[in-house]
Amino acid sequence: MKKFLSYIISGVLLAGTLVSCSDFLERESSDYSSSGFYKSEAAILNGTSGVYNCLYMDLGYNVPFSVYLDHFTGLGMERAENTTIGAGGALNPDNASVQSFWSMLYVLVARANSVIYGSSEYIDDIGGKALQYISEVRVLRAFAYYNLIATYGDVPFFTSPVTIDQYKDARTSKTEILDFILKEIDESVTHLPWTATERGRVDKAFAYGLKARAALLGGSLDYANQGTEYFRISAEAAAQVIGQRELAGSFDDLFNITGQTQADVRNEMLFELMYTKQGTQKIHVIAFGQVSRNTGQTGRHPSMLLADMFECIDGKRIDESPLYDPNYPQRNRDPRFHSTLWMHGDTVTVNNGSVIRHILNAYDIETPFYDFSSGQWTLQNNADINSAAAWASFCNAGSGYIWAKFSNEVAENISAQSCNVPVMRYAEVLLTYAEAKIELNELDESVYNAINQVRNRAGMPNVSEDRIGNQNRMRQLVRNERKVEFALEGLHQVDMRRWDIGDLENGQPSYGLPIPTIRYEGMTSTDIPDFKKSERHDLNNIATYDSYKDKLKVRDRNRFWDKKFNLWPIPQVEIDRNPNLTQNEGY
Repeated sequence: MKKFLSYIISGVLLAGTLVSCSDFLERESSDYSSSGFYKSEAAILNGTSGVYNCLYMDLGYNVPFSVYLDHFTGLGMERAENTTIGAGGALNPDNASVQSFWSMLYVLVARANSVIYGSSEYIDDIGGKALQYISEVRVLRAFAYYNLIATYGDVPFFTSPVTIDQYKDARTSKTEILDFILKEIDESVTHLPWTATERGRVDKAFAYGLKARAALLGGSLDYANQGTEYFRISAEAAAQVIGQRELAGSFDDLFNITGQTQADVRNEMLFELMYTKQGTQKIHVIAFGQVSRNTGQTGRHPSMLLADMFECIDGKRIDESPLYDPNYPQRNRDPRFHSTLWMHGDTVTVNNGSVIRHILNAYDIETPFYDFSSGQWTLQNNADINSAAAWASFCNAGSGYIWAKFSNEVAENISAQSCNVPVMRYAEVLLTYAEAKIELNELDESVYNAINQVRNRAGMPNVSEDRIGNQNRMRQLVRNERKVEFALEGLHQVDMRRWDIGDLENGQPSYGLPIPTIRYEGMTSTDIPDFKKSERHDLNNIATYDSYKDKLKVRDRNRFWDKKFNLWPIPQVEIDRNPNLTQNEGY
């Protein structure tokens, strides 16, 4: 299943000689291109492996970049208050994550450029698999540039190894780079299979999916006043993939090592970061940093804003459904609620070297643990309340919720995980197609069918009749589907920017579970979030809690949003190196 990882690891030493990670786009030796290093298929394969290795961008604590990015939005939070980007002003040109993401993306660009440029005079004669490898590298370079313009806006742009003089280049328009991305993908897909024969490689489905993702960005932000055209491109690119792949039968299977062995999961995973415990290990510790203090070291938390976005099982928002019960918020909810989040009262089973089953308890110093040998439940100390590290738990540093996604793992130790991490799933293609068509106001059966596939797989009902033909109501639905379907998968930071809702998510304190003197049993039938503070709140399903906030835990009291946060700043270290680099407005 994970054969391709060996190619990635074998290419690390080669890739390390091509470019260093210490400086922005550090120049590689020209000897590689002039001496004919990339004149064989084997050499090109090794160079390609080095480019793939650059995807393992770690913004901290051996956690993939995609997982980290959602914690820079209103959907998640770090455990220390007012330090999360967007909460208290941590988003600044000296922020370590801002610098690291920029540097790692440009390392990917540099390695890709060396392979593409170095092989250019030989590739036609080599042919065969080499053409596929170069196409893969071109798509990966497009992926890096997509993330750069989506995060930083206009950025320096290079398509060949960088000369000393180019270190003084100014920023290139994000529109020009986007058009390059779209063209690059169109030119690359010819040599790619629809489904890669080796898991973890770029294929045609991912390439078209990336084209759809990138064009959706240009449409939403109306690049060069061509929003309509970019939405059209996005819809058409997504349509190329629809029918070529399918959704997995089980949502849960996508996020643990046992489920990922299933063929239908492989089919949905258009592109994924590959991990393994075989040979030279490649592991991550996503779950270990987000579970209960009883089983790990909680450092990242989901927000109650996200929790309250999950509909009830009848397809209605919690302020509109008779099924919602403030005393038991997890009951009668979209099944993805339980796949994504755990909360007080839930029974959880986690492997942290041995399998532990216990009941999450946000209030009491003891909680039930299951003894697998006796088959009995016994009260034991609850480290989320009664331990030296209890301050960091889901009910103290967090808002009362734990990430279940990537944590619901019993087959391997969560302190050394090897389950793969999705970069793009077929579900995204379906929802991207639907959103682009909705923005074009082309509401037809293909749109409803795309959304219904995602909802039905989760166990949710079809698009309701009151939404049919209503552009704004469909816009509301597809945005919410993206949030609850892809939470913790790194898409929301760009979605938040595309929809211009950063102020709604990040401009208020973070509220959470009922305080200990109230507890869930003390909540009343009227203690229901308000989603209609404004039309924008309603459209984006963003809750406010003013009517009963005194009953709730509150953190990030100084949380604020500034319009400049819609783009990350250019790292100050890069501006210091290049006087022709300008800073994003407001920083």
